[in-house]
Amino acid sequence: MNEWDTQKQEPAVKSPRSLLALTACAAMFLPVAASASDPELKLPDFSHLRNTAVDYTDVTIDGFLLRLAKKFAADEDQEAADILSAIKSVRVREFEFDSDDAYSPADIDAVRKQLAAPGWSAIVQQRTREPRSIVDVFLNTDGGKIRGIAVIESQPRSFTIVNVVGNIDMDKLVKIQGELGIPKVSQSE
Repeated sequence: MNEWDTQKQEPAVKSPRSLLALTACAAMFLPVAASASDPELKLPDFSHLRNTAVDYTDVTIDGFLLRLAKKFAADEDQEAADILSAIKSVRVREFEFDSDDAYSPADIDAVRKQLAAPGWSAIVQQRTREPRSIVDVFLNTDGGKIRGIAVIESQPRSFTIVNVVGNIDMDKLVKIQGELGIPKVSQSE
């Protein structure tokens, strides 16, 4: 028998109070991991670009406004109401400038970096040299369900960011393109 066999082992956590404190500390880090795949992007304010932009569009539809849109849609088109019932938010930021490189690519890259988080998958990534253009389309999925869509399109004189959050059926979403700030895409594009 050696000395370790005869010694009484002290528990690593001596009291339930210590265990509770340890659990609380560990729980503080859980939201950080969970938010890594959040389908709602953290969009920059872009207020510093409003004075230099020739044109800008800032659309945020969620909460009360989305419930109101759902009600009006139900009165007009039940299919559109069904589509909207699964949507939690629609956010669009679009800026156009009168000169090339009037905005910093870092503004857009901050959003693109979020799309590298777990849960986001690129479905379209297009780079065009002339005219210079970058288009990224990403889906946020969980368990085979689409929880969010992000579209980022940037050119030297403009950029557009679209973020749709909710349980999304792509076939149904196509039917409301051109509504709520969701860009309309022609079949030829």
